[in-house]
Amino acid sequence: MRTVVASGKSIEDAVKNGLTQLQTTEDRVSITVLEQPSKGLFGLIGAKVAKVELALLPEPEPVTISAVQASAAPVAVQEKKDDAFPLEEAVRFIKEVALTMDLDIEVEHTVEREGNVLNITGSNLGLLIGRRGQTLDALQYLTNIVVNRYSKNHLRVILDAESFRDRRRKTLEELADRLAGRVIRTRKDVVLEPMSPQERKVIHSRLQDHSKVKTFSKGEEPNRRVIITLK
Repeated sequence: MRTVVASGKSIEDAVKNGLTQLQTTEDRVSITVLEQPSKGLFGLIGAKVAKVELALLPEPEPVTISAVQASAAPVAVQEKKDDAFPLEEAVRFIKEVALTMDLDIEVEHTVEREGNVLNITGSNLGLLIGRRGQTLDALQYLTNIVVNRYSKNHLRVILDAESFRDRRRKTLEELADRLAGRVIRTRKDVVLEPMSPQERKVIHSRLQDHSKVKTFSKGEEPNRRVIITLK
C-alpha cells in the first residue's frame, strides 16, 4: 500500500497536498492525522504545521453479473443497511481520533434540517473543539471524507461537541448585531476576521433583513472575511 506524509497550514491543506502527491482523490485514500496545527507563542515561537498520512486504497474488484445473482439475498440485506453503515464508520473514525488524544467520548447521531449531526459528549472536549472550533471543523472535514467513501449517495455530516455549534452561532449573532450598531454610529465599514463559510453564513443571515446595513464577503479562502457596510 503506497503511503505519503504531507503537511500544510491546516488539516485540509495537508490532505490536499497529500492527494496531489498521490495524484488521486479523497475517496481513494485513508487518512491519519499525525499532528494538529498550532500557531505557537505570539504566532511565531513553536508554531507547528498540520501533518497527515495518506494511504492509497487498493482498487475495488469488479463485480460480475453472475456474482450478484448468486448472492441476491445478502445484497438485499446490505442495501437496507446502506444509510447506517457509512455513519457507523464515521462514528468509529471519530472515536479513533479521540483515542489518540486520550479522550473518552460518546457520539450521538441525530437527523436535522442541515443534515446528519454527530454530537460528541465527554470530558476535556476543549481539545477536540480547539480555538473557535478550528479543530472541530478540521475533524468534521475528515469525517465527511470518511462517510462519503462508504456511501452511494452524498451525505453531509455536521460534527458538534456538547452543543458548541449552537453556542458559537449565538455568539456570532450577538457580534453581528453589535458591529452593525457600530457601522451605523460611525458610518464606517467593519471588516471581520477570517471565518469559515459556515460562520460567515451566520453573519450574513443575521443581517440580511437589516434596514440600515448590508454584508458581503471578500478575499480568498482561508482568509475570506465578512464586511459590514451601510446600505
